[in-house]
Amino acid sequence: MHCVSRQAVRSTYPLYVPRRPREYCAIQFALTTHVTRGATCPAPQNIESKMGSLDGFIQRVRECNTGLEELPSLTAFLIDGKEVGKLKLRFVDQLRRFPKVFIVEGTPGPSGRVTLAPDLDTCDKRSAKVAEVLQVLRTEGFITGWRDELYPVVAAFNDLPLLLVERAAATHLGIKAYGVHINGFVRDPATGALRLWVARRSQTKPNWPGKLDHIVAGGQPHGLSCRDNVLKECSEEAGIPPELAATARPVGAVSYLTIAANGYKPDVLFCYDLELPPDFVPTPQDGEVSEFNLKPIEEVAEIVATTTEFKTNCCLVIVDFLIRHGYITPEQRGYLQLVAALRSGDCS
Repeated sequence: MHCVSRQAVRSTYPLYVPRRPREYCAIQFALTTHVTRGATCPAPQNIESKMGSLDGFIQRVRECNTGLEELPSLTAFLIDGKEVGKLKLRFVDQLRRFPKVFIVEGTPGPSGRVTLAPDLDTCDKRSAKVAEVLQVLRTEGFITGWRDELYPVVAAFNDLPLLLVERAAATHLGIKAYGVHINGFVRDPATGALRLWVARRSQTKPNWPGKLDHIVAGGQPHGLSCRDNVLKECSEEAGIPPELAATARPVGAVSYLTIAANGYKPDVLFCYDLELPPDFVPTPQDGEVSEFNLKPIEEVAEIVATTTEFKTNCCLVIVDFLIRHGYITPEQRGYLQLVAALRSGDCS
């Protein structure tokens, strides 16, 4: 384990210099068509005119922010005086068994806290000892879904890691976890209409089997920049070559808070748009995806608004895409509520 800052991570790929953005079809709700680059492009269809309201999208966002009534019962996890996580009582009880590593102070809940032993005064020392505890809990079946992938424990994204932990323990410890989600879309060269590549998760996946997903998405591990992670995931999940994956544009982030059965999830997802050539077809590479399908953006919007077919957090990224590309507009009831809700968690 090597506890380095995110800023110290050097890209293993040549720097990509973004091209001048395409002249996207202007978002003009009053227009039915307009011309760009010599092609007639339909203005984005107002989603409300087809679905009646934005209530379905708002509901999908709410489904990412559940269990928060348990928040007052959680116990703070601190390292070097910084709160880096929140713990459920059942996990605090497990950590009590390892007093040489974890120190439980006070009564579990808002008045208590969990810290690490004072002699664990470096990231490397903490990581090694905490890893021993997590391995015991793995062997006993308390922690499942082991990934052999390290997540940094930080108070904010660009901080130096205070501790490195196995990804499967992130929710148990209630630490901030980050990920990258890529909207892989195709623009019709004749009409300008957008279609989105949609993945179907394998039925053998331990989490969300069979659900719809982005063409590429993945957790943000320690030791890799977001950009390199995008390139890695594009290759591993969809067979997208590096030169094409490098054209993915960072377009923002969404966040949410969930208290699940195994713990607290204050997650942040970095969003990317990747415009793909009309003749490119992604292919499943690592067994995590059973198939890819290219769907009109209006169909994707309807699936999100009216069903729970998509993996829950994907809905936030898709709704953000719909807003940025003008398919959801300020004229629609609930617009500002929806925009604000996309960042319900702490985006830091």
